This record gives sequence, structure tokens and C-alpha cells, in this order.
Amino acid sequence: MENRGTITTFLTGDGFARLIYGEMTGVAGYAMERHHPSKTVTAALGRGLTAAALMASTLKDPSGSITLRFRGGGPAGGMTCVGDASGNVRGCVDEPKVELPPNPQGKLDVGGIIGRDGELTVVRDDGYHEPYVGNVALISGEIAEDITNYYAVSEQTPTVCALGVRVNQDRSVKSAGGFLLQLLPGAPDSLAEALEERVRALPSLSALIAEGKTADEIADLVFGDIPRDRMGASEVRYACPCARDRYRRAIKSIGIQELREMADSREGAEVICRFCAERYFFPPEELDDMLAERVAELRARQRRRREGEETP
Repeated sequence: MENRGTITTFLTGDGFARLIYGEMTGVAGYAMERHHPSKTVTAALGRGLTAAALMASTLKDPSGSITLRFRGGGPAGGMTCVGDASGNVRGCVDEPKVELPPNPQGKLDVGGIIGRDGELTVVRDDGYHEPYVGNVALISGEIAEDITNYYAVSEQTPTVCALGVRVNQDRSVKSAGGFLLQLLPGAPDSLAEALEERVRALPSLSALIAEGKTADEIADLVFGDIPRDRMGASEVRYACPCARDRYRRAIKSIGIQELREMADSREGAEVICRFCAERYFFPPEELDDMLAERVAELRARQRRRREGEETP
């Protein structure tokens, strides 16, 4: 499955409401291939990645990012999803293999696997201010309702979030996507009521995506005869910034005694990225080199201090 999704934005003709729609089947499918989670965790992660991508698309600065942390006390543990303004998303779940039976409605029990006894933390980094951190109590663990609640409580922006992921029996992703429908300042009550009525009548979003509905067709279902303009579309990909050099620096920065013990074991060291499951192996000889580099750096620093070139 191609690792690609699309975010499309629509704005009503009067400028009082916007729809941000994301088709994320390829991205959610790629995440499943990297993490090999259970069916229910696949659905949860797909929803979280979609929400992060939608929210990050509203950032103005190219260096901005959105981090969503769900901690609900469910058997999957915590889930973290990150999206940035350049269209990159990534995510991880503490316990991706756990599974639960379907909920009473016969659907994947995302709320049960994430849990409802905890909070959603949103870290919004606009790229030019100190990151804003908002915390709200989880109300369902189903992701979409919790995002809607976050906007109401922390940003006071009337928002409806809808998310859907359909998972095949082999755990592959059949469809994934979602939208944010937001009222903008000055929106009349009549518009809010009309949109609320249309959203309530929407069929299953994951089913619509599985049927091949386009972004414009989704917008038709949401807005009906309300005039709107298609503002543009952008690509989303699952991408992780991890690199071997980054992990090498991290290993090298641990305590010298611990680094010496790792080198002396002659087993090497392996690091697995939580976000993309990429494996990085450092053989014993490289650990020897890291240890020698650390010792040399420490001795050089001690020498400079003795010579008065560096204060403790």
C-alpha cells in the first residue's frame, strides 16, 4: 500500500465554516505494516494519525507541529501521534499487540483499548512561540469525541471531529480518514444548526471512504447546498525523523561506566525506534570507539579546566 494521504480544505462562501478532510488509508496502512498491531490498535492508531494530520494542517509555520498523547488507562497503554505542518505524521502505542472483543455495537472497541480514565494532552508548537500545552479529560477514548471536546474546552472553537478506520480480517487497512468541521468567528446560529443536522445524518465515514468517495463528494454530504470553495489540497506521509547518527549520539551520551559495560559484554547494542520500528545495531567494535571518544572528551575537558579555560 502506498504511504500517502491527502488533506483537502473547504471554506463556505461566507467564510463562517471550514471543512478539513483527510483521506488517510495509505498512511494508516503503512503504520500497520511498520508496527504490526492488533486490529483494534490498528483502528486506534489510524484515527490518532488522522487527527494529528488534520490538526497540523492548520499550522502556519512550516516548522510547526502537533503532538497528541492519549493516556486512558486501557490495555494498550499510551498512544502518541505527531503531525507537522509539512505533512509528516508518525505514531506509536505502548502495547500494540493487545486485543479486545468487539464492543456491544459489534465494532472494534477503540474506547476500551485506549481507556477512558485519563487525559488527552495536546502540544501545539506553532514554530515561533513557546509550545502551547493543553490537557483535557478523556470522555470516551474513541479519539474523535475527545478531539471535539479538546477544541471546545481548550480552544473554544466549535468543532466536530469525525474519524473512521475500517480494518480487514488480516489486519490490513481497508479505509481510513476523517474531518474537522469548524465554525469560524461570527458564524450565525442558523449555519451551526444546518451543519449539525447534516453531520448527524452522515453515513459511516469509513464506509464512504471504502466506497471511493472523493473529498468533494464528502464535502457535498457535509455542506449540501451551502456554497463553499475548495481551498486546496496537500499530501500527507508517514515519516519518522529517526537516524542512526542520532541514536549513536544518544548511546554515546550515557554514563561512561554503563557504556563500558555495554562494550565489555561484546554483544553489541540494538535500538528500535518506537515510531517507525526501524532497528539500528551497534557492534562491539563501534561501542569500543564510542567509549574511547567519551574518555578522550572527558580528559580534554578536565585538561581545559585545569588550565582555566573552562569553568566547572
